[in-house]
Amino acid sequence: MEFFMELNSKLNSLVWGPPMLVLIVGTGVYLTTRINFMSITKIGYVLKNTLLKMFDKSTVGEGEITPFQAVATALAATIGTGNIAGVATAIALGGPGAVFWMWLSAIFGMATKYGEVVLAIKYREKTPDGRFVGGPMYYIRNGLNLKWLAAIFALFGALAAFGIGNMTQANSVAAVLESNFGVNKWISGIIVAAATAAVVLGGLKRIVQVTEKLVPFMAAFYVLGGIIILVTNAARIPAAFGLIFSQAFTGTAAVGGFAGSTIMMAARYGVARGVFSNEAGLGSAPIAHAAATTDNPVRQGLWGIFEVFMDTIVVCSITALSIMVTGVWQTGETGAALSALAFDTAIPGIGGSIVAVGVLLFAYSTIISWEYYGERCAEYLLGSKVILPYRILFIPFIVIGAIGGLVTIWDIADTLNGLMAIPNLIGVLGLSGVIIKLTKEYFSKEKEV
Repeated sequence: MEFFMELNSKLNSLVWGPPMLVLIVGTGVYLTTRINFMSITKIGYVLKNTLLKMFDKSTVGEGEITPFQAVATALAATIGTGNIAGVATAIALGGPGAVFWMWLSAIFGMATKYGEVVLAIKYREKTPDGRFVGGPMYYIRNGLNLKWLAAIFALFGALAAFGIGNMTQANSVAAVLESNFGVNKWISGIIVAAATAAVVLGGLKRIVQVTEKLVPFMAAFYVLGGIIILVTNAARIPAAFGLIFSQAFTGTAAVGGFAGSTIMMAARYGVARGVFSNEAGLGSAPIAHAAATTDNPVRQGLWGIFEVFMDTIVVCSITALSIMVTGVWQTGETGAALSALAFDTAIPGIGGSIVAVGVLLFAYSTIISWEYYGERCAEYLLGSKVILPYRILFIPFIVIGAIGGLVTIWDIADTLNGLMAIPNLIGVLGLSGVIIKLTKEYFSKEKEV
């Protein structure tokens, strides 16, 4: 085990070194400029055609599920413990400056996620039994004709689901329930595993039935708690922003329980945790969007922009600022425990419980969505016969994650994230011309209307 972890550590350093950070952020920068900053300048248009249509059941075009059900499933995967534990870990290891790099990766990540979703719809396929399937493995194969690279993505995706979408989520649930309510980690793992089995064994239809109801509730629940903290500590917000921006380029000196960080550490953990949270560049969310009923790839792509905006700019920022304004980032705590400490400091008595419930809801929704991602990747490699065995195998790993070590699990998840991102980003960059062409066609028609 020690040899395996040492090997993973070396691979993790390679996968998440400067080249990967440049590739992820660089892809976002490139796409943002090539679509004329549409993901930023047209954010009002995006919100009007997504946020204001969340519960609109009317659909045009082909697909299995509504556009909102698709984005709810994707958001269920992205709004996970990365928003609570991941952000806290980034600050604990990279200092306040990590938040700046998290924001930067999200601003450009909106274009990346947009491009992924556009390609997912453009190159999706319809199975003989009427299901719509798509994602990076399909646009890499059908768009670039690189079957071997598509298979590599599918392999990493099928494996990554056990890390980013399973064990890390279960681990955070178990840790926060143990610290707040004294629940044994074994018990937490078994309960979450049973609840997951009840949903994922029913397939996509049952998953979207849960996520379209759970996502709006859980986001509002957690955001409301965060807003209370920020309102009651409004006077400290300017200083928090000052620390975030200044230490993004200077690093952070050791204070109290904080170990201190370098600029590289701030950038690494900020971008890595940002990507872990909003998944822009990983290629996971397009798998859900591929099943959406829509008449235009760009129309569904707008939901990709909304995802990153909601996940990182809104939810992650609330976590980060709550930790900053309460001053607990210097205590030496990390993960969900640090976020819980921030909430409990600002809202004594119930703050920790808000985080505990938030972690439980976020993690559960992420687990059921990522099981779907993983099974689609496995199906691409081995055919539909693997779907049920994959679902069954996925369940016990929730219990394993619940009782495992936090650092070990996060390290494995980070590595698998990076390995997924590489073939996906090659696909997105290689097909960037298609994204640009479809975007221009869509908005030229919008001007004519």
